[in-house]
Amino acid sequence: MSDDSAVRAAHEIKEFFIERDLFARHCGIELLEVGPGTAVARMALGEQHLNGLRMAHGGAIFTLADYTFAAASNSRGQAAVAVSVTISFVKAAGSGVLRAEAREVSLSSRLGVYMIEVRDDAGELVAVFQGTAYRKSMLLPFG
Repeated sequence: MSDDSAVRAAHEIKEFFIERDLFARHCGIELLEVGPGTAVARMALGEQHLNGLRMAHGGAIFTLADYTFAAASNSRGQAAVAVSVTISFVKAAGSGVLRAEAREVSLSSRLGVYMIEVRDDAGELVAVFQGTAYRKSMLLPFG
């Protein structure tokens, strides 16, 4: 794939996720970047993202990381679905903006492994997410 084709494909995939992932939209997640095997997303924390202790709910952090994982694992245009994920919460966050960055660690014809780091406004690590995706034999449906 040429550089121009890769840029066009990344743009189409970004638009595909922004348009079709209604849960991420509901949660206030913004997809900022998509590239081959990579993605960056952010979520401004609001009252709806907090747990009873007034910290970011683990489910909200997980959703941000999972969405970023989905964008990165589908970034080459081949449909991919999660088969295994883990998350470690390393620091509480209660306000501000969380940013998730995904990178591909390993890719074969059927499996891809991705690491996602979630950081707060100060750049401090909030969570580490690892996901394995199964790459289906179908391409993403655009349009």
